[in-house]
Amino acid sequence: METYNLRFKSLIYLLVFCSCFSFVSCLRPYRSFERSKVTSAPDYSQELYWAALPTKKDSADAVPYGSGLKDEQSTAKVDVFFIYPTIYWSGKTWNADVNNERLNKKIDRTTILSQATVFNGSCKIYAPRYRQAVLKSFFVLGGKGKKALDFAYKDVKVAFDYYMKHYNNGRPVIIASHSQGTWHAERLLHDYFDNDSALRKKLVAAYIIGGAVKKYAFVNIPGCNSRTQTGCVICWNSRKWGMSAGHNYGIDLECVNPLTWKSDTVAAPVSLNMGSIPFGFKGIEKGIADAKVAPSGLLWVHKKNEKGFQCVSNYHILDYSLFWMNIRENIKQRVDAYLSNNK
Repeated sequence: METYNLRFKSLIYLLVFCSCFSFVSCLRPYRSFERSKVTSAPDYSQELYWAALPTKKDSADAVPYGSGLKDEQSTAKVDVFFIYPTIYWSGKTWNADVNNERLNKKIDRTTILSQATVFNGSCKIYAPRYRQAVLKSFFVLGGKGKKALDFAYKDVKVAFDYYMKHYNNGRPVIIASHSQGTWHAERLLHDYFDNDSALRKKLVAAYIIGGAVKKYAFVNIPGCNSRTQTGCVICWNSRKWGMSAGHNYGIDLECVNPLTWKSDTVAAPVSLNMGSIPFGFKGIEKGIADAKVAPSGLLWVHKKNEKGFQCVSNYHILDYSLFWMNIRENIKQRVDAYLSNNK
């Protein structure tokens, strides 16, 4: 019964997210940012404030049932600093409370389970809990929303500082993210890596997915254009084939095809897709999606409407899961290339 209830709740989360992301009307009004109660800051010296650490048992340790894959964090030579997406969809405050146990469980059972786990075959996973901005923030970026996102980024920055000082120990690192996490990851790359050549040499790659990262957003960090290129950024935004960019994204986005790892506009057939992960993390399914980089920089996808992959036209929530096995294999390829080139 517990397993059934968890799967039912996961389906509800998926349906609500897809609906809320498309329709602002599902979001209720909020008080001003200044009047919004600010919760206590996370203390990153405590494991409690990390959704994933290689030294504790957490959702990032999982592998899909029946996949034959293994959690290899104990022997991994590279770290990943993973910034999760918006899971705080609605609430009374502009920023989430990191001590909200119900929200933390939702984070662990969704994004950490279905996204962060893709890195556990090649990396030690570090994913800080942070006072993420509520979903509505992205629809009012000119005022309170921007303040909420700036506030959330402060936590991410403090967490990264703590990671570098106490956990990194000079190891190579991948920066990874999705959605709101990519909003923060782009800033992190600007603040720490773009103008620091020594730190940039430690950057294996940045999988900053599901955000509006413009081409040439960085001075010294290029977009990736091959499966073994390192020190570069990997971005895409999944949409139904033929969908226009829309006013929220514009054009000229940084985008790579996760089936070929190239930025050209050649369509990649579904036969190149090594396997997708349905919502709920129930095994690996093949034949779900193809991909093509559109002229606007979106990733156009023909997707089967199978159980666990439902969404109407905005496939944002499926950015990782549609190409999960390809991403996992590519992480290994880039890590191996980096280690080989930096003996």
